[in-house]
Amino acid sequence: MTSNSEAVLQGAETGERQQTSLRRGTIGVLGIMFFVFSAQAPLTGIAGATSLAFGLGSGAGAPGAYVLVGLIILVFAVGFVAMSRKVDTHGGFYAYVSAALGRPMGGGAASLAVLTYVSVQAGMYGLYGASFSTLLASLGIEIPWWLIVLATVALVHFMGTRNIEFGTRVLAALVGLELMIALAFGFKVLCNGGGPEGLNFMGSFAPDVVAAGAPGVAIVFAVASMYGFESTAIYSTEAKDPRRTVARATYFSVFAITVFFAFMTWMITSYYGASEVQGAALTALGSGDSTSFVFNALVNTLGPWAGLVGQVLLLTSLLAGVMALHNSVNRYFHSLALHGTLPAALAQTNRHLAPSAAALVQSSVTLLLVAPFAILGLDPVLTLFSWGGGVSVAALLLVYSLTSLAVIVYFRRNRQERRVWQTILAPSLALILLVGLLALVFENFSQLTGGGQGTTVGVLLAIVPLCFVLGVSLEVFQARSSRRKAVGND
Repeated sequence: MTSNSEAVLQGAETGERQQTSLRRGTIGVLGIMFFVFSAQAPLTGIAGATSLAFGLGSGAGAPGAYVLVGLIILVFAVGFVAMSRKVDTHGGFYAYVSAALGRPMGGGAASLAVLTYVSVQAGMYGLYGASFSTLLASLGIEIPWWLIVLATVALVHFMGTRNIEFGTRVLAALVGLELMIALAFGFKVLCNGGGPEGLNFMGSFAPDVVAAGAPGVAIVFAVASMYGFESTAIYSTEAKDPRRTVARATYFSVFAITVFFAFMTWMITSYYGASEVQGAALTALGSGDSTSFVFNALVNTLGPWAGLVGQVLLLTSLLAGVMALHNSVNRYFHSLALHGTLPAALAQTNRHLAPSAAALVQSSVTLLLVAPFAILGLDPVLTLFSWGGGVSVAALLLVYSLTSLAVIVYFRRNRQERRVWQTILAPSLALILLVGLLALVFENFSQLTGGGQGTTVGVLLAIVPLCFVLGVSLEVFQARSSRRKAVGND
């Protein structure tokens, strides 16, 4: 295996020396946080998921569900950060799980991570294409959603082959705009003292309110909206002072995401009133346009301009999301190629020190995932977006659980770290809580995937363990191949 420090791979047949190094020491805490917020697409989470969390979940208690999920993720982050100071985290979950449970399990974790990012990215492309096509149709321009997606994949591919600093600046601009309009609404409602029932803090965060209705559904959609902080580890090679930067970016991201969603959903509750918010969400869901639940509130609070601007910013939110996810998958492919799990050619970087070979494969995979939905004429929101989101949440919670187990095993085996909370208690508590969340996802998977039929739900759920097995098998095959080569050389 060629190490990162060597920065080159020797061509097997041509003798060429291929560059494989990434651009080191170029992004700090804020830069990584912009990648996290972009992948997590805050305006998409607010406009796309909150109507489901309010309408099908615990109604006015939905903000409390976001706080609960945020606290669980924060507990998980304790062990995640502690281990990031001990291992090279460039490989993301692969590095964590491999260091404790062995490379085959690490390969399974990496496959789950790639499945998470690829499936949610494909789903976001579906929503992006449909939303863009609808917006253009309102202006008298008819363009099919899949053609818009095709053009956007090309744009995202181009961006993914530029240097990381350029990508950070673009994402900062896009994320900044979507946060501005969301927070403008939130703070105006706050300054106005709420809506018909006031701010009513306990009407959203009291334990009995959070537990009312179907809290499991609200929690599942809270998970679907808030993932993405774990990508901090993927950029460790390109970070300034990686050990410190990854830790700070992780904690800041978890805190910021939790506060943002809790505050925004509380302000939405305050705007409608705790007793009316669930009915308003169900009305929006029944209309076929779930985003009207949020956009109507924006227009009535900020003025008519907020409707069109909000729709445009939803598109830029989705664009920023697919760009950040594209970068995450690229770096997984790059790391796995350096470790020998994937073909060495995927480790190649270009003159911008970007993983260009991995970017090409990632863009091709995206097109292969989107193509069947376009060819069969399926609704990209009801199928591609819903199914991709459901699969990604299930896969991510499973890999979170594996990582918590890996943290426990790693520190039990390497006893030089004596902080019990960071190394044993927090990871153990996180493992229990994450398994509980995973059980909720399985229980509510039909709603998470848009109310699909039993066969569809079964197939989508089966993808997750099959992908894990595939990752383990690739590692086992690679290890056996390496041993045979070693024996042959002897």
